[in-house]
Amino acid sequence: MNEQKILQAYEMAKERYASIGVDTDKAVELLEKQQISLHCWQTDDVIGFESAAGLSGGIQTTGNYPGRARNIDEVRADLEFVQKLLAGHHRVNLHEIYGDFGGKFVDRDEVGIEHFQSWIEWAKANNFKLDFNSTSFGHPKSGDLSLANPDPAIREFWIEHTKRCRRIADAMGKAQDDPCIMNIWVHDGQKDYTVNRKKYREILADSLDEILKEDLPGMKSCVEAKLFGIGLESYTVGSMDFYEGYCATRKVIYTLDTGHYEPTENVADKVSSLLLYVPELMLHVSRPIRWDSDHVTIMNDMTLDFFKELVRSDALGRAHVGLDYFDASINRIGAYIIGTRAAQKCILSALLEPLAKLREYEANGQGFQKLALVVEAKSLPFGAVYDYFNCKNGVPVGEEYIPCIERYEKEVTSKR
Repeated sequence: MNEQKILQAYEMAKERYASIGVDTDKAVELLEKQQISLHCWQTDDVIGFESAAGLSGGIQTTGNYPGRARNIDEVRADLEFVQKLLAGHHRVNLHEIYGDFGGKFVDRDEVGIEHFQSWIEWAKANNFKLDFNSTSFGHPKSGDLSLANPDPAIREFWIEHTKRCRRIADAMGKAQDDPCIMNIWVHDGQKDYTVNRKKYREILADSLDEILKEDLPGMKSCVEAKLFGIGLESYTVGSMDFYEGYCATRKVIYTLDTGHYEPTENVADKVSSLLLYVPELMLHVSRPIRWDSDHVTIMNDMTLDFFKELVRSDALGRAHVGLDYFDASINRIGAYIIGTRAAQKCILSALLEPLAKLREYEANGQGFQKLALVVEAKSLPFGAVYDYFNCKNGVPVGEEYIPCIERYEKEVTSKR
């Protein structure tokens, strides 16, 4: 796009927003500082490098679009290319199964920092910071229960695995001089009726207490709730109810995955309630259709409301933003760019809301004026500000990234 026209449009937008008390320069500056954690598993459909078995344990990816990454070099190359099309400096979120195992089998209770040293060096060289996840699925000992398993041998296996993952995250955080956010999600549940709900939750709480008791200053732990998983539809041990209480009493970061709730629930409404009781939030931004189908994030009402509530709660500084979807039905690089830019657009839109005036109206009981401004703000020239944000940072503006991805597909991914 013509840079001069982009700047002209921005100046007009800046003036329009200023008339309602919004500083667009400040909003752009805040967006530039907002890191988004890119989930490495979008590159290869959550296969990882431990084996070629793929997914099992309550989750599933669909589609067979050609060109998925097949090894660690291809995953990294795809992430490096993605970074070139995005404004700002972002993070990479790794699952344990993406370790640099050197072609050898390393069981999950044997994984160590050495298996991620090359990731630490790669991240530093490419201006990324790392986040991390333990991996409870896709293993002979996964079954229906891992950390909530009554069998001591299986439970201890997963406790040891998760402890080791926390130590890996600690090493990452120390190396990058910024805490590595490590997420703990387990698929534990039952396909059909259970009469032992409380028992499994007691075991899960005890397991987590054991895992989290080690003080590791280079990382922060968070735990993730889920509604259900494939093959585990009737009962989820780590439900929202369970983790609300656990995080509130243990002061642990709560992971809000926007796909892990009933489709009619407004996930945005959970933000202000949770922040009263938990120290921070980890956000896994996805797009559910019917259930946790992990469609590519877009700028829809649900995602927009989610980020508006964060800004309205003055909580961007208490939230870590990451993406979590795995779509194998479309170009995987395109899925990254669509999702990341959609999240950025929602954050920017939230930052451009005339919040001071809206709060004033509400405090004065001026309901008509408040609602009118909410509606009118929706048609303000937000797009001109986002175009300026990308132009200012030297990345493609608008749909200009489409031919870039098409060229990468032709030259790189189509040859895999």
